[in-house]
Amino acid sequence: MLASLLAGAAGSAQAASLQQIRKDGRLRIAVANEIPYGYMDLRGKPRGVGPEVAQHIARQLGIGKVQWISTTFSGLIPGLRAKRFDMVAAEMAILPQRCGQVLFSQPNSSYGEGLLVAKGNPDNVHSFEHFAQSGHKVAIMAGADQLEMLQALGVPQSRMVTIASNSDAISTVATGRASAYAATSATVHQLADKDGRVEAAHAFTDPVIGGEPVRSWGAFTFDLGSEDLVRAVDAELAKFKKSEAWRRILARHGFTEADAHESFARTREQLCAAK
Repeated sequence: MLASLLAGAAGSAQAASLQQIRKDGRLRIAVANEIPYGYMDLRGKPRGVGPEVAQHIARQLGIGKVQWISTTFSGLIPGLRAKRFDMVAAEMAILPQRCGQVLFSQPNSSYGEGLLVAKGNPDNVHSFEHFAQSGHKVAIMAGADQLEMLQALGVPQSRMVTIASNSDAISTVATGRASAYAATSATVHQLADKDGRVEAAHAFTDPVIGGEPVRSWGAFTFDLGSEDLVRAVDAELAKFKKSEAWRRILARHGFTEADAHESFARTREQLCAAK
């Protein structure tokens, strides 16, 4: 299965190889400015779980320079396929429908869901399912996993408000354009800490789809044809995940011990084959 998952299509043969990246001395990594997964701070420095782990891996692979590229979340996969960058460090969830478009490393993180609401939660929202049963609207980020979750729960498109990035979520919720913003738990808590007009919905219950509570596994992402780079990243990631330094990176960005533990619970192969 590993061989089939890492088999690149003929049209992707021009993806940069690890040998070429080492020769050039430069690895191009994209982020989507999504706190706490991967973003650029006000000084233009890469921050977040993905970039900080990626920087360690790049050093271990003997790559002298990382060129950071910021784009929208919905632009990550198209950017990889257009060869605008070599790797994505956005903790993108490994999903079967994505596994046919890009290559994933083994999981680097795991995370659950949450809702950002206006202070006091005036619409009394505590679950994704709420939007299938009421007339309230929910905001989601373009290209994010929450679209599929909400669709699976029967939420109509007319109740979804699409925003370009997490930075738009606070104003969207605070002004009442949407009753809540659906995102991962870590993202919701990071946003809630930024502005007193919003908060994380308390007593939140994880969405249940197909009889199972929803949890995501985030990984590094690559273009088809980058098999050698993926294997090298996997090897270094496996070693780093045994260290306290890796756990400290996760904890610094709001991930719990349970999240760290759960990152080992699924493999890329299992997640790509999931129904």
